Amino acid sequence: MFTTRILVSVFEFLLSVVMSGFIIYLTYRVFIKANPDFNMEEEIKKGNVAVGILVATILLAASMILQKGLGSVVSIFRLYVSAPGEGGIALWKLALISAGHLGLSMLLAVITISVTLRLFGKLVRSHMNAGAELQKGNLAVGIVLSAVVLVAALYVGEGVSSISKALVPQPSIGQIEIMQ
Repeated sequence: MFTTRILVSVFEFLLSVVMSGFIIYLTYRVFIKANPDFNMEEEIKKGNVAVGILVATILLAASMILQKGLGSVVSIFRLYVSAPGEGGIALWKLALISAGHLGLSMLLAVITISVTLRLFGKLVRSHMNAGAELQKGNLAVGIVLSAVVLVAALYVGEGVSSISKALVPQPSIGQIEIMQ
């Protein structure tokens, strides 16, 4: 039992290290390319603090959402290690299921953040053009958009966790015979 806990803990640590680098890079690239209003990367290079704050918050929010999906991957691995008996999952299937969970979490993070920013932009369009203000370096707009992204991540994170946990394969506990 102690060995299993250590093995699962080391797996979780290594997965977290690898995923953090991968998620930071992938999230950055996706959101830099996804912005139709202006080139965020160029604005960051110019020193636009408002855009920098928003991009940093997007990275944080995506990581918060993905961390919720990571829990189910650890649960799957724990199940694989602790109950390898009858009907166990092959290692390649375990890797495929884990990749699916992480991919679903990433997709939900991207959709959530994108939809939230676009919806907020549409809701305030009559008062201001958030994208144009952000491009001008309006720090207040960058902070407000960052808060919008964080609030969405806080709410959606639990939903991602629930969906991900529901998709974890459960072990069979056998058959129960009822005598007549």
